[in-house]
Amino acid sequence: MKFNYFFKKDKAVQNYEAAKAFVMTPEYELYTAVVTTGLSASFYESADKRLARIQALIQKCNPVFVAKLAHYARNTMYLRSVPLVLVTELAKVNSGNDLVAKTVNAVVQRADEITELLACYQMANKRTGTKKLNRLSKQMQKGLVLAFNKFDEYQFGKYNTQAEVKLRDALFLVHPKAKDEKQQLIFDKIATQNLDTPYTWETELSALGQSKFESDAERNVAFTGKWEELIDSKKMGYMALLRNLRNILEAKVSSAHMDKVCQYLSDTTAVAHSKQLPFRFLAAYREVKDVKSGQVSDVLDALEKAVMISASNIKGFGADTAVVIACDVSGSMQKPISAKSKVLLYDIGLMLGMLLQSRCKNVVSGMFGNTWKVINMPKRSVLSNVNEYYRREGEVGYATNGHLVLEDLIRRKVLVDKVMMFTDLQMWDNAGTKIAFAHAWGTYKLLAPNAKLYLFDLAGYGNTPVDIRENDVHLIAGWSDKIFDVLAAVESAESALQSIHAIEL
Repeated sequence: MKFNYFFKKDKAVQNYEAAKAFVMTPEYELYTAVVTTGLSASFYESADKRLARIQALIQKCNPVFVAKLAHYARNTMYLRSVPLVLVTELAKVNSGNDLVAKTVNAVVQRADEITELLACYQMANKRTGTKKLNRLSKQMQKGLVLAFNKFDEYQFGKYNTQAEVKLRDALFLVHPKAKDEKQQLIFDKIATQNLDTPYTWETELSALGQSKFESDAERNVAFTGKWEELIDSKKMGYMALLRNLRNILEAKVSSAHMDKVCQYLSDTTAVAHSKQLPFRFLAAYREVKDVKSGQVSDVLDALEKAVMISASNIKGFGADTAVVIACDVSGSMQKPISAKSKVLLYDIGLMLGMLLQSRCKNVVSGMFGNTWKVINMPKRSVLSNVNEYYRREGEVGYATNGHLVLEDLIRRKVLVDKVMMFTDLQMWDNAGTKIAFAHAWGTYKLLAPNAKLYLFDLAGYGNTPVDIRENDVHLIAGWSDKIFDVLAAVESAESALQSIHAIEL
């Protein structure tokens, strides 16, 4: 059995470029939509339309699968917003057992996700008036009781923000039972709004920012000292450090403190525990590369080391396996993943492509748009490789002529074992030759009958350019380096859906 999740009969449709495509089952479509969404507008689909499609797909899927997918999205793919949507929708369709409670407990991994989940629940159920959260689902409540027992005062205090749904509101609504006297004291502090203000980089900088200084020079000295204090305290998390590298450099902290920053960034244990999505490293790299500081080069080196550490668990392929990696740089890929992000789908595809390239011994890599161009890169400079691709993307144009990758192999009679494409899957032929992607793959299979095609879906629009039920075609979706775990599973005759179904709640 390869994939038993697809419809038995042919379901050919058109994609967003009016080219021939194939639909998926509700489970597979929901999986691809969930792991490729930041709940923001994409090139072909508005945020509201994506959310409505996810809600409709949930109605078509088994509640147990939806619960496991929420668990997978949060704890394997490290997504935060969309798992809360899945839990909220699950509460609408399943209330006769403890499935929702278990899923809430699995998904809520930070104290602020308690209030985020309630805000999502309030919005999804279109609650208005002074008691927007009245009549909370009993199973949702039970799950939040379990979640309240996970956190200490520091964690509650760190995320005790003045949002619409406050931690105090959640406490009074959920009525969690403290597991001991110490926790009851914490709950009492939440109720009376007397939680201790934790020592965090945000609170320290905020307090300093409200201070008065007699001159800019005095202010600069104070902030330099504060950043050095924060670095010495080791209270800054890995993501906080990534996001503040530019600020730290511009504060002109000492060389000794920058050495500490670089050591932490490239520490094997710290990288492993950070659970950063690959594009976070790219965003940090771009943010600092043009800062006018003599310490930038060391920071860039540390980021490159961190990426290579994060890639060390990617299985990759040896010299006996010929691989082609093709990255889609079409216009539809040049869309930010969220309203506040500078990172594009395009960047994610390049980043994942270069990560995989770094782990393959016999590999050709390149990008496609109107044309296909091979651009081979060093293997130990993942971030600078992505930047080089980014600089050259206009060389191939902005269409999505993925079939040209295959046509090039056919024309040159080159036999490869694996063709890996990082794309939004909206393949078409802008030259008007009517060469369908599926036809090109079928032709290549005649030349290379043992070849396999891997489509890395970065957009989740719900269709594919080739029938993935046949001809050694595999679909993998997501933005995390965890997609390479799925790739390894596919190599051992498993699929992403099988991995999700295997999750124990």
